[in-house]
Amino acid sequence: MTSTIENFEDMTKPSLFWLTTEIGRAATEYSFSIPFRTLFHKSAVGDGHPVLVLPGFMASDKSTTALRNFIEKNGYQAYAWELGRNKGEVEILDLLFLKLEEIYEETGQKVSVVGWSLGGVLARQLAKGKPHLVRQVITLGSPFRDIAAPNNASWIYNLISGGKRVVDLDPELLTDLPKPAPVPTTAVYSKEDGVVAWEVCIEEKETAIHQNIQVRGSHIGLGFNAAVLKIIADRLQLKADNWAPFKSNNFVEDFLLYPSL
Repeated sequence: MTSTIENFEDMTKPSLFWLTTEIGRAATEYSFSIPFRTLFHKSAVGDGHPVLVLPGFMASDKSTTALRNFIEKNGYQAYAWELGRNKGEVEILDLLFLKLEEIYEETGQKVSVVGWSLGGVLARQLAKGKPHLVRQVITLGSPFRDIAAPNNASWIYNLISGGKRVVDLDPELLTDLPKPAPVPTTAVYSKEDGVVAWEVCIEEKETAIHQNIQVRGSHIGLGFNAAVLKIIADRLQLKADNWAPFKSNNFVEDFLLYPSL
């Protein structure tokens, strides 16, 4: 189990080293993921249920193309969010609720929601607002525990929002963000994340339906990191009635790919 974090008062931004090496590390992770995405196969074929994929801060659907293609090839219906760049606008949640309802009505099935970075913060809110429509949530480096904690992205938000700071958002929303969603949730995080502090990307307490999984890699590369893709493929096979924590195949895999397991 992940230990409880009492407060973030002494937290600092991810190190300059991890930040400046983000692009290079992500490029390497992408290269390594190509053969994995090409050759990967599962013993169980996907059941075809819908999967909504939400991009990170200032990213668009283009950033999740490889991830959505991977999900499609594993036997699911992958949906882009189709809302342009994710600029961190709270109002976008209303449009996402409509999107979620449309997908459910179109397919007649609950929707799994995968959110990268800020997209994961939104994914959890969708599951809290309409849990009857959400099958499960998977977050990738998403700072839902405290989006106002020191990070290397808030200055961009402050710039494009005309000076409105993250901490100036609706206090009620800020209070609700850390609360767990009432559906199976997997929070993927990396201690080598150069954008957001890993401590705010995990559930405060792991439960029978809430798991934190550490991987090795960059923030920018989480959407195509081979270790992350394996987690996603494994999780998507599960429903609420048979959901169980993710387990790796062996000790070596634990050490190399999933240090927290």
